[in-house]
Amino acid sequence: MSFGDPNNPYGQQPQQPPQGQPGYGYPQQGQPGYGYPQGQQPGQPGYGYPQQGQQPYGAYPQAPGTLQANNGMINVHGLGTVQIATMGQRFLARLIDGVIISVLYFIAAAIGLAGAFNAADDIRDCSGIDPLTPAYETCVNESLNDSVEASSGFFMAFLGAMLILALLTLLYEWLMISFLGATVGKMALGLRVVRESNGQVPGLGGGFIRYIIPIVGAFLCYIGAVLVFLSPFFDNSGKLQGWHDRAAGTLVIKK
Repeated sequence: MSFGDPNNPYGQQPQQPPQGQPGYGYPQQGQPGYGYPQGQQPGQPGYGYPQQGQQPYGAYPQAPGTLQANNGMINVHGLGTVQIATMGQRFLARLIDGVIISVLYFIAAAIGLAGAFNAADDIRDCSGIDPLTPAYETCVNESLNDSVEASSGFFMAFLGAMLILALLTLLYEWLMISFLGATVGKMALGLRVVRESNGQVPGLGGGFIRYIIPIVGAFLCYIGAVLVFLSPFFDNSGKLQGWHDRAAGTLVIKK
């Protein structure tokens, strides 16, 4: 008694398919195997899988201006995905710019004081003249006139220095933001101001709008300017746009 295949208890030999014809369960030549769509060969992606070079189903490119999930990143047209500058970085950049402007104000004030001291030296000294003589009265009158002229000269010199300094401050903030997208402080922190629409520098119009709004607020005992600089905290969009940024259509990003 011979023992055959345990799966074939009757010991019969399995029938072989005719020569040149596949058996059951085998795909014919030119046909896909079971589990593959018609006309699709093994090795090709099935339905529900993207072809090479295509994005997966359900994955859509982010539109410009779209914030990613609470990670401080935003998609800007022309720049791709960039990081929004934090308020701490912007504050440090503003602090550096403030130091630079304060140095300029100190220089202007020093020039004004030097002019005042020189004008004071030109006031006539009447101490060596007898107070009972007409010459003393004449000297006193001329000394008073010299004092008035010196005071007027000092005031005009100081006012002129402040106006020149204000103009330099305007040009510093306005032109650097307009053409470079950053002041010295922002450059030091690696920050840049760009248009939200295209990622380019703000230009003269956008740079001026962004500069002038805090200046207008400064006329209210500077409280308005402080509110403008703090306004990014009030931005619910997550872009940290201040009122001046919204008016100019700009964003502050980390390069």
